[in-house]
Amino acid sequence: MASSPPWMPSDGGSDDKRHAPATLRNRDAIAAGLAEWLPASGTVLEIASGSGEHVVHFARALPALGWQPSDPDPAGLVSIAAWCAEAGLANIAPPVALDASTRDWPIAHADAMLCINMVHISEWAATVGLFDGSAKLLQKGAPLILYGPYFRKDHPTAPSNLAFDESLRARNAEWGVRWLEEVTDLAETKGFGLEDVREMPANNLILLFRRG
Repeated sequence: MASSPPWMPSDGGSDDKRHAPATLRNRDAIAAGLAEWLPASGTVLEIASGSGEHVVHFARALPALGWQPSDPDPAGLVSIAAWCAEAGLANIAPPVALDASTRDWPIAHADAMLCINMVHISEWAATVGLFDGSAKLLQKGAPLILYGPYFRKDHPTAPSNLAFDESLRARNAEWGVRWLEEVTDLAETKGFGLEDVREMPANNLILLFRRG
């Protein structure tokens, strides 16, 4: 299956609520993984929440958890707030402006963290910042879950992911599909171990890191 082109808040129309088409295709598969890996209770911080469609779906599927969406883009924050207002779920906090690449995050605590489709649609500094920020917020044993496409050594690369990588780099030379091994090496330097890797729809992976 071919990957969808990268979505940005600016790609949406004039409505407050933006729509990321891939969300409808991957949200149930991601939610199944989250149900296994997230704690039974506590607060989940989602980094780069995008349109806000994912956090609404997950909050509805896992109501015992509190959800804190975030995004660096003002249009994204508006969309997240609109989707959350429509859903009317009490377990979603108002979205906060958060750029993963910055040192100071406006969050004091999280019991788990989730980041979907950011690592390849951002500069490498955002991934470094993601692990730096996670190391400060998360306690030992807490999960950091990533989702998206990755290249892997000793694994054949899907033609769609090669084409996707090319399209990303054409849009921004510092974007691109990352090597899983490079992300794992970075994670280890920040005190995280890779516990599980699972195949997901459209040649994506869901990764479970835990704070050491």
